[in-house]
Amino acid sequence: MTKLDFLYKLTNSKAALTKIVIIPGETNYFIYKQIEKKLKTPHFKCNIEEGFIKPDTYYLPIGMEKERVCKYLYENSLRWHKNISKKFLGVWNYRLYKQKLIIASIIQKEAANVKEMPIISAIIYNRLKKGMKLQMDGSLNYGKFSHSKVTSKRLKNDSSRYNTYKYKGLPPHPVCVVSKEAIKAAFFPAKVNYFYFVKCGKNHLFSVSYDKHLKNIRKCTK
Repeated sequence: MTKLDFLYKLTNSKAALTKIVIIPGETNYFIYKQIEKKLKTPHFKCNIEEGFIKPDTYYLPIGMEKERVCKYLYENSLRWHKNISKKFLGVWNYRLYKQKLIIASIIQKEAANVKEMPIISAIIYNRLKKGMKLQMDGSLNYGKFSHSKVTSKRLKNDSSRYNTYKYKGLPPHPVCVVSKEAIKAAFFPAKVNYFYFVKCGKNHLFSVSYDKHLKNIRKCTK
């Protein structure tokens, strides 16, 4: 139990605690839905940027005021991000750090496992450097679409900047909560010249050329 939870429970005797699990890859939309249900707080929402909440297991008193919950989540997350930023950047510069956070969120959505994260990161940087569109489904799994399959209809109709099939560059904000491993991969991409990847079983196959990519697709389809 954190110090804040302890003090709150101490001053509000018999306050029952509930468990809130926030996993990497989830969006604020579903995080707030979970908190709303567990804390029995209708229309719960915080003014916290997407991708900023620290993934963790939280124990919060049922009925805890929304403002206190939001403040606790924000301050806990801020400390976490500051430590990571100072470790990898040397300073806390949110403008520079946020760009890495956006990349980390796409890595989080696309990578099949931690081992693949630096490779996916490299592909993102390689495409950006070459002026290619990212064309990654993970960027479209933002907000309430976190668990939705990206269809051809969605690619055609979604006009937001999160649609990396339509627009070049990165989305304006992170698309989900990220793990420390994904952030690290955003700072330190693998030294590979891959541009393409396709899901094959539980992992991905990577390739440099589009021709090889098509061969990998046929291989995986079979």
